[in-house]
Amino acid sequence: MRVLLVEDDPMIGKSVQQGLRQNGYTVDWVRDGQDAELALATTPYEMLLLDLGLPGRSGLAILTTLRRAANRIPVVVITARDAVADRITGLDSGADDYLVKPFDLDELCARLRAVLRRHAGRADPVIRIGELCMNPATHELTQNGQPVLLSVREFALLQALLEQPGVPLSRAKLEERLYGWGEEIESNAVEVYIHSLRRKLGAERIRNIRGVGYLVPPSG
Repeated sequence: MRVLLVEDDPMIGKSVQQGLRQNGYTVDWVRDGQDAELALATTPYEMLLLDLGLPGRSGLAILTTLRRAANRIPVVVITARDAVADRITGLDSGADDYLVKPFDLDELCARLRAVLRRHAGRADPVIRIGELCMNPATHELTQNGQPVLLSVREFALLQALLEQPGVPLSRAKLEERLYGWGEEIESNAVEVYIHSLRRKLGAERIRNIRGVGYLVPPSG
């Protein structure tokens, strides 16, 4: 999953970025409101982590603009503003969740997963497609009850496919999920991961729609 982190404090920003990356997220980090708006306008993200007290343009102004434009990107506010009135304003302005600093990284990750489940219309934290069972919280995958060991990027790619069973995702779309700014992408990186997943799960688990992309059949 590709996340945009908007945080002007260098220590907090670096620690959150590193922590989320260790949990399998792809994280782009900007430090002011104007750069955040540029990033959102040019790059597809699946989650926005938004500080409120930003230079350039406030986080609340960014959030309000997004919702007025009917942008449904999930937004979790991360801020030092802990007054009840601030929380109410943030949530009523369109935030999906509101987390006060300092916070525990494990709690942040749990809140991200919960917000994403709500946006996907899922209550079950485990993704089940046929005999495949994926737990994003523990980074575990089983097939027919047997554990399957995956690398971080294999897991991320398969999760993207399992979240939209039957929907083909292009190579470019999958690359967007796997790589952030400045990361070098081999021209055949997605194909390499797909090949490895097919070897571990069976060739029929991931289908190639020629000229369109890859999908996992809804039946698994």
